[in-house]
Amino acid sequence: MGKVRVAIIGVGNCASSFVQGLHYYRKAKAGDMIPGLMHVSLGGYHINDVEISAAIDIDKNKVGKDLAEAIYTWPNNTMAFAKVPKSGVIVQRGMTHDGLGKYLSGIIQKAPGSTVDIVRLLKDTKTDVVINYLPVGSEEATKWYVEQVLEAGCAFVNCIPVFIAREAYWRRRFEKKGLPVIGDDIKSQVGATITHRVLTRLFTDRGVRIDRMYQLNFGGNTDFLNMLERERLESKKISKTSAVTSIMPYALPEDDIHVGPSDYVPWLKDRKWCHIRMEGTTFGDVPLNLELKLEVWDSPNSAGVVIDAVRCAKLGLDHGLSGALFAPSSYFKKSPPLQIPDDQAREMTEAFIRDPKAVEAGFAARLEAKGAGGAAMNGHVNGAAPRRKKKPPRGRAKAGANGRAKSKSKTRAKKRRAAAR
Repeated sequence: MGKVRVAIIGVGNCASSFVQGLHYYRKAKAGDMIPGLMHVSLGGYHINDVEISAAIDIDKNKVGKDLAEAIYTWPNNTMAFAKVPKSGVIVQRGMTHDGLGKYLSGIIQKAPGSTVDIVRLLKDTKTDVVINYLPVGSEEATKWYVEQVLEAGCAFVNCIPVFIAREAYWRRRFEKKGLPVIGDDIKSQVGATITHRVLTRLFTDRGVRIDRMYQLNFGGNTDFLNMLERERLESKKISKTSAVTSIMPYALPEDDIHVGPSDYVPWLKDRKWCHIRMEGTTFGDVPLNLELKLEVWDSPNSAGVVIDAVRCAKLGLDHGLSGALFAPSSYFKKSPPLQIPDDQAREMTEAFIRDPKAVEAGFAARLEAKGAGGAAMNGHVNGAAPRRKKKPPRGRAKAGANGRAKSKSKTRAKKRRAAAR
């Protein structure tokens, strides 16, 4: 069926694990069970059919180097599980915009020179699919790159929590161009989000009323360093929180749920430690509490998922699909256009692999019945809310706080635009 030509935006730890994985499993047999992959051959595309066509970054330590060298270059600090030979793909200088935050700018210097012509690069390299691996909080940079991707005529796999596939405006832009998009925010093989979702589904299915819960994450890679800048975390917290609460048939008060990154611990390197606590009520109003700790290498944990996602995106291109690919997005991403339970999402993605057009047509009909718009399509699973005891009123003027937050957000946006070049 040919090759899947993939361009990478952001040559960090996730890109390193993705590229290493392609090399590590390049000789896998079709019947092999590969941890973290749905299939060795997905829709006719073998792992070895995925080729890197281009790589883009702004770090002076990486720009100008062969990709095989850049993926091991500091500040990348993930596990090296494969020795990737020289690829002939040279890392090109990209656009910064808001992609370099306060803390990352302390360890990363911009490469000299001007931004490469992204549209021409993608066209000249015959790129099929573009992966977005920019740092969390790169709102303006992501949207700028999306414009280049649309102009170049490529599919897009959005691995960060900047909302593209789930937003009606961007879905329509991809539809008009006849291009598919899978997003948003990658869901790891077994990470904090998927684990928390499964536990939440278990509590709900077994009739436990969830009263409050938290998910705390910390690690030692540049992602966690970047997220020390709390202003960059708004979309990340929305993405992780909605991924969990969408499984519940009722809403929790804002103060009774906390999901998000917590701190940066350099010696952990690319390892992430997650702590989850859930407090619930069982029969007889008897309390039930659960605590869990999960330790993972963060970047390899998502690499196989992205390999599957880019192959699904290529299937979308092959079958003339445009706009959000709902089935793969629901399975591979934390913030898809439509949240559905993971077991159903996997079944729908397997069906997509067999017949992409039929499955996506079914989703389109389902969404039309629900009504247009990203917010309506991200509603909670239907169900009745459990009986709760009333809480005393909280002495907090939320309207004023929200007004100040919006004002600060606009000021920060102006500063980021001034700094971008």
